[in-house]
Amino acid sequence: MTTTQDQHRPNILLLCTDQQRFDALGAAGNPEIRTPNLDRLAGQGARFTQCYVQNPVCGPSRASLMTGQYVHRHGLWANGVSLPEDATVITEPLAAAGYDCGLVGKYHLTACMKGRTEYAPPGMRVFRWAHDPYRGSSENAYHRYLKAVHPELYRRAVDRDDPLGFDSMPAEAHYSHWIGEETIDFLTESRRPDQPFFFIANFFDPHHGFGAPPEYLDRYDPEQLSRPVGSPEELASKPDIYTDASKESYGGHARGFADYSAEELQQVKAAYYAMVTLIDDEVGRILDTLEAEGLADDTIVIFTSDHGELLGDHQLMLKGPMMYDCSVRVPLLIRYPGGIAEGTVIDDLVQWIDLSATIVDAAGAPALPGAQGSSLLPRATGQTETPIRDWAISEYRNSGHPYDPPVHTTMLRHGRHKLVVHHGGPATNRRRQGELYDLAGDPDELKNLYDDPAHAATRLDLVELLLDIGVATEDRSQPRADFW
Repeated sequence: MTTTQDQHRPNILLLCTDQQRFDALGAAGNPEIRTPNLDRLAGQGARFTQCYVQNPVCGPSRASLMTGQYVHRHGLWANGVSLPEDATVITEPLAAAGYDCGLVGKYHLTACMKGRTEYAPPGMRVFRWAHDPYRGSSENAYHRYLKAVHPELYRRAVDRDDPLGFDSMPAEAHYSHWIGEETIDFLTESRRPDQPFFFIANFFDPHHGFGAPPEYLDRYDPEQLSRPVGSPEELASKPDIYTDASKESYGGHARGFADYSAEELQQVKAAYYAMVTLIDDEVGRILDTLEAEGLADDTIVIFTSDHGELLGDHQLMLKGPMMYDCSVRVPLLIRYPGGIAEGTVIDDLVQWIDLSATIVDAAGAPALPGAQGSSLLPRATGQTETPIRDWAISEYRNSGHPYDPPVHTTMLRHGRHKLVVHHGGPATNRRRQGELYDLAGDPDELKNLYDDPAHAATRLDLVELLLDIGVATEDRSQPRADFW
């Protein structure tokens, strides 16, 4: 695998969606959703079946990818919190190694509400930022595009009384199509041809609100789709916050599961799948452009998502302190022509912090300072059959719309089991509760074994492992000059 400039520095294209659960992918075994281009990408490289993000909401999770650090290390513990000023993100070592870096779409490493704007991080030459397709951003490259190319659609969308809105914009004017257009523009016009590139295309969908272009909604019959997993009786065996969140999502800032009729839930799923299919079409256009430009054999393509979506499962909607797989397990596809064999499937437990390590490894760039992930390339390319680790963690620290008292949860996945600690005092005034699932026998996470005496030893083993992981991943980077 070579580039025109350096045989050891491939181009790297990161395609990232927002809120796409691990099973919203045909290649993952979902017979209901249509993702032919993503399925093609999976078949041409590696599909990691057990990829966990470091937080179930956007900002902290994205900060883990960009820094290669766990949430308790990088400090962006909640949406609306900024990375520390001395934090290093992945574009810095890549740019120093000669990469032309760019991004289109969402970034979300600081507060973005009430007209706030994000700016390009160090090392990123191209920054076409639009946090979301909606109103409110002081700077929004997507809105500038709409005004210039589809002025009437833009005018109608900003009118709050217009049912069209941004979510159901026609495909040719939709936010996801714009992401595809800007990515294609970078590949064909804007990149520096004398340098390898690292480009991030951050799609906003399949995020709520649950709408899609009519021509994509028409591809799905809501009544033919599967119903949500779980039942009202399930909540009785789960931590108290789930009963509250079932009534109101986002700490009372959004509709809860209980507010949806059975018919509406099916319409939501259809819209969610329609959004993914629209993104799939854009991914297809991007992959075709790589071929047309002669870049496909020289470009590593990574596809993933920052977290999942509950989608009515477990009597819950959206996201929050929940650590179900549909919230914290995401798709991960890596195509590396000449490096990763086609049709590779890897069931190891991997984490989002491993992506930055993988990218700098592929680029031959220096590791990020304080990075805690490990490159996936040795495993994916067959250099080793040894998994990186046998555990994964995710940390929620009142990270979404805040609850009062605060809600703090920590997940540990290890072997066939998942432990979720719902922290109590002194972290919060809430009482300590928890979840324990045997995923081998209960992959849908319906039966909570946390308080079952028969599983007390397993629970204790996992709690002790979680304590050991905390020590292993804390910050001890300050140099020690001497014994005292």
